[in-house]
Amino acid sequence: QVQLVESGGGVVQAGGSLRLSCAASRLTFSGYAMGWFRHAPGKEREFVAAISRSGGSDTYADSVKGRFTISRYNAKNTVYLQMNSLKPEDTAVYYCAAVRGLGLPVNHYEYDYWGQGTQVTVSS
Repeated sequence: QVQLVESGGGVVQAGGSLRLSCAASRLTFSGYAMGWFRHAPGKEREFVAAISRSGGSDTYADSVKGRFTISRYNAKNTVYLQMNSLKPEDTAVYYCAAVRGLGLPVNHYEYDYWGQGTQVTVSS
């Protein structure tokens, strides 16, 4: 069974940085696009970023563009989310997800597999 495990969450002050990791197992990692979503209390789950199978293309939500960077290291079956200039509104549980195909889906229902999430808290 496919497993995605996030790590790297924590508590930081506004303006700080965190790097999230998502390690995948039991799947052909290079055959999947990878995405990050987040879910904050009282808000809908929202798309954050996605990266293509090879890492050659990516896309971001407007709310994080210019601050967050998604990357992947296929040899380690790992996708990363570098988060800079963090804001209190970035506080959420962050989830990684995997999807087969050539596109960069931004809808949660298009993804095939999900991790259990890691908490990110940004204080002011």
